[in-house]
Amino acid sequence: MSNIEKRDSKLQHGIYVGDVSPSNEEPIRAEVYETKIGNIWIRTMRKIQIQPEPSIIAPGRWSNRDLDPTPPEQQTWRTWNYVTYWVCDAVSPGNLRLGSSLYSLGLSWRLTLAAIGIAHILVAILITLNGTVGARFHIPFSVQSRSSFGFYFSFVVVIVRMIVSAFWYGTSCYTGAECVDTVIRAIWPSFANIPNHLPASANITTEMMIAYIIYFVIVLPFHWIHPRNLRWFMTAKAVVCPPAVLGMLGWACNATGGGLDTPIFRRGNQLSGSALGWAFMNGFNAMIGSYGTLAVNINDFTRYARKPNFTYVQLFVVPASFLVMSFMGIVIVSAAQELYGSLIWDPLTIMNHWDGSSQARAGAAFCGISFIIAVMGENLSANCISAANDLNAMFPKYINLRRGQFIVAIIGAWALTPWNILASAQGLVNFMSGYTIWLAPMTGVLLADYFIVHRRWYDVKELYMPHGKYSYGKYGTNFRAVVAWCIGWIPLLPGFIQSINSSLSVSEGAVHFYYLAYLYGFTISFLLYTSFSIIFPPVKTMSRPEEEYIA
Repeated sequence: MSNIEKRDSKLQHGIYVGDVSPSNEEPIRAEVYETKIGNIWIRTMRKIQIQPEPSIIAPGRWSNRDLDPTPPEQQTWRTWNYVTYWVCDAVSPGNLRLGSSLYSLGLSWRLTLAAIGIAHILVAILITLNGTVGARFHIPFSVQSRSSFGFYFSFVVVIVRMIVSAFWYGTSCYTGAECVDTVIRAIWPSFANIPNHLPASANITTEMMIAYIIYFVIVLPFHWIHPRNLRWFMTAKAVVCPPAVLGMLGWACNATGGGLDTPIFRRGNQLSGSALGWAFMNGFNAMIGSYGTLAVNINDFTRYARKPNFTYVQLFVVPASFLVMSFMGIVIVSAAQELYGSLIWDPLTIMNHWDGSSQARAGAAFCGISFIIAVMGENLSANCISAANDLNAMFPKYINLRRGQFIVAIIGAWALTPWNILASAQGLVNFMSGYTIWLAPMTGVLLADYFIVHRRWYDVKELYMPHGKYSYGKYGTNFRAVVAWCIGWIPLLPGFIQSINSSLSVSEGAVHFYYLAYLYGFTISFLLYTSFSIIFPPVKTMSRPEEEYIA
């Protein structure tokens, strides 16, 4: 037997003996080592693949059952489910403080509510319009985006949206931890005396870190709920949570003789002229940002609609529910200022003052438990499931919606340190405002693509094919959408960077332009994408089968 044959025989058995020359021994060992590592990697990847219920529309690596169009038997959401979805999203401690954070910018309570109301009316219109895609074709945002941006570039916008949702997941987890802290303090007041072993720069205390861990352990099992089954959780939340908010409102009105004759309601605008106008636009832009995410990815939920018209109720319930919650938050904060002598913009911090009697602590515990449920529902529906859909689209062979939710939970709750984001009211406004520069032009492109360019029709099966009609050429990128999207956010970068780091010096015009971020980004991307598609029409994607024209 030749040396080569001997080497091959021994390599197959993973052994080495003296008849292999010393000069060849190390390369052979490295080769076998790499082979073993490769085999371990292959076996591991095979084990974590999604085995049951493979895709029926795109067999292979590009889809799975969670990414496929929702089958008729799972299209179970009705009008009432979308009402409870949005009411439950609105009923949360985070939305109670929306008005308070704007008030701190120098706006009167009237202008604060005006900014919130107008912003949410606009958001409701965009959500309802974009939601018709999911309600009609029963596809998620991650698949919808392939029609406008191209099969491969759609992954870029999906990643952008996923990062935003992960951030929101983390900030909501911190709000949930505040609820847990309130409940524990109400039951065991000594919990507030736990020594702090963390530095001030951490922006979180030992007490809050314990509460944060407890909340995370409580919420983690709920990530197993499939999105199509969330309607039951939302209905239960709609029964349990509103009484807590009404209870806080009753406390505020009773403590201040009606709740409206307080310093907050007596104070007018602290600014005037152009400064007042730009402060209003700053707040308006922030309020759109707070739910601008769902204007992009609402199809992750409208895909479960029984009929498209069942989703139209969102046009009314979104602005109404958030406006009412914001007004309640202002009343509650105004009562706290009257009683405690300082402007406490976080309602959960107010609840920690309810320690004078067992009845007061019982009320704080009840509100805290209700708010834990509220934050859980909001975080699952508005943040976690959206990001999980994105992971599902990027790795459909290995990640379904349930796996994706658990991955998002780890990243959003721990990797992004949400306690630093929520360190101050101004920090919250900056955070909410900032990411709209990417989402607004994204929304403009999506709506222009569906209503203008493709005239409310998609070839759904082609959306799951990397080399189908929506590939837009070799690189899977629609240059019309990419250019329109980039022009929608690049000019806003100077103002965005200055809002994050105030020590940087930029022109006043750039800062003011940034306050118009959402309006500019959405409008310019909508118009540019439409214009590009008229000048350079994507003929291949606009062709329809004859039966579609007849229908």
